[in-house]
Amino acid sequence: MSGKTYGVVAPDVLKSYDGLGFLKAIIDGKVPNPPISELMGFHLVEAEQGRAVFEGVPEFHHYNPIGTVHGGFAATLLDSALGCAIFSTIAKGDTWTTLELKFNLVRPITKDTGPVRAEGRIVHRGRTLATSEGDLKDRAGKLYAHATTTCIIFPAKG
Repeated sequence: MSGKTYGVVAPDVLKSYDGLGFLKAIIDGKVPNPPISELMGFHLVEAEQGRAVFEGVPEFHHYNPIGTVHGGFAATLLDSALGCAIFSTIAKGDTWTTLELKFNLVRPITKDTGPVRAEGRIVHRGRTLATSEGDLKDRAGKLYAHATTTCIIFPAKG
């Protein structure tokens, strides 16, 4: 996507935002998109408390040897959406990481599928553990994959 920048911010810059503020800064172009977005061809397009949405276009360079888009494309979009749904609830200075990701592919994705949208939604947010769920659909709303994740939250020290 033209006009987007890619990179990684310094840890002190990241910790100066709460999670939702950082996600909105990516969408607004105030901080760079992560390099994985450029590599895989997907981007964060919506973020609100407890919800995040990524969109991407499966292309021929995502293909596996059997002639369909590699399952890792769907897994990466879903991991991003589900993780960022949790990230949107993180306080300034807190950190987090994924503990577990479970996903199911329900139909093949090809370069002819067109744009797909991964939406993640919070299911549970505790003090140190959170879970979210989500799905990957095409523009017509056809389901291609769904997933759940568990993330651990590390409250800021001090």
